[in-house]
Amino acid sequence: MNVHEFQAKQLLREARLPVPQGETATTPEAAGVAFTRVGAPKCAVKAQIHAGGRGKAGGIKVVTSAAQAVEAARAILGKALVTHQTGPQGRVVRTVLVEEGLEIERELYAGIVIDRKSERPVLMVSAAGGMDIEEVAATTPEKILKEEIHGGLGLQSFQARKLAERLGIAVEHQRAAADLLVGLCRLFLQKDCSLAEINPLAIVKGRGVMALDAKLNFDDRALFRHPEIEALHDVAEEDPTEWEASKIGLSYVSLDGNIACMVNGAGLAMCTMDVIKLAGGAPANFLDVGGGANKEQVTQAFKLLLSNTKVKAILVNIFGGIMKCDVIADGVIGAARELGMKVPLVVRLEGTNVERGREMLKTSGLNLTAATDLYDAAQKVVAAAARAS
Repeated sequence: MNVHEFQAKQLLREARLPVPQGETATTPEAAGVAFTRVGAPKCAVKAQIHAGGRGKAGGIKVVTSAAQAVEAARAILGKALVTHQTGPQGRVVRTVLVEEGLEIERELYAGIVIDRKSERPVLMVSAAGGMDIEEVAATTPEKILKEEIHGGLGLQSFQARKLAERLGIAVEHQRAAADLLVGLCRLFLQKDCSLAEINPLAIVKGRGVMALDAKLNFDDRALFRHPEIEALHDVAEEDPTEWEASKIGLSYVSLDGNIACMVNGAGLAMCTMDVIKLAGGAPANFLDVGGGANKEQVTQAFKLLLSNTKVKAILVNIFGGIMKCDVIADGVIGAARELGMKVPLVVRLEGTNVERGREMLKTSGLNLTAATDLYDAAQKVVAAAARAS
């Protein structure tokens, strides 16, 4: 689960980590009031969406008066902000953060992710902070310093002090920088984060070390332990289809193609999408109905697939283990009849009760195409999508 920048900064503030003063606004007039309440000579009016690259996309504007804050918010609110992380459709801005402007002496980077190889969180810091940290990682990875975090003990002070020194932070700021890094790691562990990022982590004139931006992501599977985090969830930032899928226990991710996929098992779903690409097509989604889906969930899954107007054909690829092929066949038949499905449908079944499932599909009277193996299925669905287009 993701949260907005202002929510992440509130969590940092509660953890006693230094962040700028700011207030949110959902109307231009409220942004003007927020500027006055913040009381700084200048402020940044910052679009709040779950995506990076806001500044380059015009989503951050520096203002020096309440009137300018009103105009800046009017130019941002209600608009679809398109960044390198939103896709061409962009994200509609519903909230802005009006935050005090500060004089930055130096920009750094700090981020924590899970290292799958070591099976531990790892803290990454860099003296090359700012908006283009991805380019730094790609072109000059030696500029990124790493330190593993012990899951029980957290980041130790000596580790943080070593990193602050290696970053070339002035001696008078090293203690504050180390304390911030230790505090960020503690927050990461306590709140079951999957990502914690401060970019930039800045040395501010007269204020010392501060987190000028903040991004926190949380492990969905741990939210039952953190109702206060779950309450921060902004449904408006979610893909509507992905949100509907999550409510009925399905794993769904929207993609840009025109061939919908229904598969059981994440690995098989990834393989299915790869083979569709190999056959010259483009998948419209990732959909894992899991090993224990029932007829109702299969029907709901078809509804999700058909809600995408770009879909020209559907591929059902099921390996029956825990989920039996006849259950899938029953769900396919029921959904097709209930929804009056007109989109070409290709079905490949293997596994438990496969002969019964195939017979059910064959005698259903539905206009569907059976496939003998995965590549055969991919070729048939690609051809069907081409004809439908």
